[in-house]
Amino acid sequence: MSGDGAPELTVDGRGLKIEIVASLWHTDVMDGLVAGAVRAAQEAGADYRVTRVAGAFELTVVAEKLARAGADAIAALGVVVQGETPHFEYVCASATDGLTAVAREHAVPVGFGLLTVDDVQQALDRAGLEGSKEDKGAEAVEAALSTALILRGL
Repeated sequence: MSGDGAPELTVDGRGLKIEIVASLWHTDVMDGLVAGAVRAAQEAGADYRVTRVAGAFELTVVAEKLARAGADAIAALGVVVQGETPHFEYVCASATDGLTAVAREHAVPVGFGLLTVDDVQQALDRAGLEGSKEDKGAEAVEAALSTALILRGL
């Protein structure tokens, strides 16, 4: 499992606002990712808002707008499942490149909670649901808040 060796981050997010941007595709998976993200933001004491978008491709433009508006951190959550066409590669590459550009151009950490998986079961295993092996929604928030704190200290 890809989560082997992941750090355990304890973040004091008081005074920070994290924007959680989440796609609507694959409702069960997304509900788990959003719940984990919200829980992590609450546990860190950060203010948060959840904005839902149509799909993974739309994460980038909303993240861009939020970064320009002064977000302290952003968590981008979505699921792209491998299909029979090259669409998977295009969406994954565009979303990844776009979110990376937002983070670099605005110096706003973007927690990467975009699951790029071969099948729905792999997504469920990472969604933070009962029986899941990982909680990528929570991890995206923890990583973004942790990085926001590092940036504040530089």
